[in-house]
Amino acid sequence: MNGRRSRLGAVSFLNTRPLTYGLEEEEGGAFELVYDLPSACADTLAAGGIDVGLIPVIEYARRGGDHIVPDLAIGAIGEVLTVRLFFRGELADVRRIAADTSSRTSVVLLQVLLQAKYGMTAEFVPAPPDLDHMLHVADAALLIGDPVLPLVETATEEAGRHSLDLGHEWHDFTGHPFVFAFWAGAEGALTAAKVTRLQRARQEGEQHLPEIAAAFQRERAGSVELYERYLRDHICYDLGAQQKAGLQEFYRLAHQLGIITDIPRLRFY
Repeated sequence: MNGRRSRLGAVSFLNTRPLTYGLEEEEGGAFELVYDLPSACADTLAAGGIDVGLIPVIEYARRGGDHIVPDLAIGAIGEVLTVRLFFRGELADVRRIAADTSSRTSVVLLQVLLQAKYGMTAEFVPAPPDLDHMLHVADAALLIGDPVLPLVETATEEAGRHSLDLGHEWHDFTGHPFVFAFWAGAEGALTAAKVTRLQRARQEGEQHLPEIAAAFQRERAGSVELYERYLRDHICYDLGAQQKAGLQEFYRLAHQLGIITDIPRLRFY
């Protein structure tokens, strides 16, 4: 497996680009990139379509046996901007939530926060990431990733509409950073050299955030200043002791609430 290019399941969101910086253009590179949604990365990994994927951390707990690339992840220390619950009226009145199921971690994070922090439960229904439609069919809408960025630039607190940033809510509740996704795959799927190459891509990506934001703006329009601020000030690519403590607390609460059957041990390449 390690003598050929490894199939790397990446996510097309802006916040992933610093992790894959330079990998695609690398002549004779170690990786073949396959892009999909976070939830689909986990399914493709399970089906053997990729060797390693940027998977939602909740899927690591559910799958069992995977190993994690050390020292890099997608997370936040406080406000994350792009994982938000939108609702009208009072949060306590929310009974039905339309959930963009692109990230299974965010759905579980919201379940944990509602039950453990706010003492409430709600019905979750899947929906495409269209805020107006979601709020038409439910009391609240969970949106993640790039579809949230245009909403950051507009007034979302109008007409009685409110929002909760789940990164902020988690940090306020636990004091921990939150990790949404990391590279993971089967034991032996990556050589030490390939692990090092992924770590170096992250370092190079963080050194080129203005260029990454500008390239994204050329594709999508919007504010390059917002995109750069989002990557620089809101997304955290560390997977250090604080992030690991936050992960273990997330798994503990999810287990306590019966969402996962076991609390996984963190295994690394």
